[in-house]
Amino acid sequence: MPFEIIRGDVTELKVDAIVNAANPKPVVGWGVDAGIHQKAGPKLLAAREKVGAIPVGQAAVTPGFDLPSKYVIHAVGPVWVDGTHGEAALLRQTYDCALAAAAKKKCKSVAFPLLSSGNYGFPKDVALQTAVAAFSAFLMDHDISITLAVFDKAAFDLSGKLFASVRSYIDEHYIQSKLWDEYGGASDGTLTVEEGKLLLRQMERQRQLRAKRVEAMPDVAPMAAPPISANILPSASAPAHAKKAKLTGAQPSLEELLKQTDASFSETLLKLIDRTGKKDSDIYKKANIDRKLFSKIHNNPAYKPTKPTALAFAIALELSLEETRDFIGRAGFALTHSSKFDIIVEYFIVNRNYDVFAINEALFAFDQPLIGGNAA
Repeated sequence: MPFEIIRGDVTELKVDAIVNAANPKPVVGWGVDAGIHQKAGPKLLAAREKVGAIPVGQAAVTPGFDLPSKYVIHAVGPVWVDGTHGEAALLRQTYDCALAAAAKKKCKSVAFPLLSSGNYGFPKDVALQTAVAAFSAFLMDHDISITLAVFDKAAFDLSGKLFASVRSYIDEHYIQSKLWDEYGGASDGTLTVEEGKLLLRQMERQRQLRAKRVEAMPDVAPMAAPPISANILPSASAPAHAKKAKLTGAQPSLEELLKQTDASFSETLLKLIDRTGKKDSDIYKKANIDRKLFSKIHNNPAYKPTKPTALAFAIALELSLEETRDFIGRAGFALTHSSKFDIIVEYFIVNRNYDVFAINEALFAFDQPLIGGNAA
């Protein structure tokens, strides 16, 4: 994946280079810096001493020594004062310098911690927005995989306003979906989110009590589920060949059925890219898709992508919600309100926010898989 966010230790990653949140002076600092030096061994400090002082906003490269990575890029971020001293611009410069150093060393993969967000005091949301902006701009001109490694959830902070808005959207749609699953549509939308949560907890307690009663009576066979009433299922218009068969009694031949087949996902994708008037690379980079994966899709009309890949292209093409449903349906997928992943992606489409990096920030914050990718 060109850009991904993971929860883990940057020193454990097998990438060409890792970025160190370095001290300006050639000394071992705290946090990430201390962890990298400990893992790399004493030769790293000796190499760092040869580099000398590194100005704030700049970066320098040394070997990785005992680390899994070939290089360590020592990047010196700014200390947060109050936001009026150019801190964000200086942090962006730090990321840009580190990325340029990785490109100069011809790295194909690089991993970052969230620079300046620890002892240097940057607000987590500002640090995250600065990092993602730097990564997304760099990836438009370079083929490289970038990983942002956050050590734990406390080190990652989605914008409070966005988090609350996404959470509200999930609650509204996910709870209503669960109530539909349990009661066949008993909720008419008049329940508040808190009332819905309370009802779901009550339903869970009822399930647990039923399970205990069944365990107490092992010889009693469970009752068969009642048949689903046809009137609670959504209606769907039959395809033209089915309507014709119903009227005439004739069954369509295989050849006739194949003629009715819609364009494949791959064919539809290429037509939609042509419709935008943009280059292929503009779309697959905006989708956070690796060039090699796009080549596979481009050259194979029958290619079946994963759902995160299909949705990434829908985002890059800025499709409406209805268009997205049709588009990913050609790969055999659907958007439902029984999946938090689907609801989060839907939230961004409904709000016409087609920034795949912002979507992935939200997905990560809610412990969901990211969209885009470089395989399958």
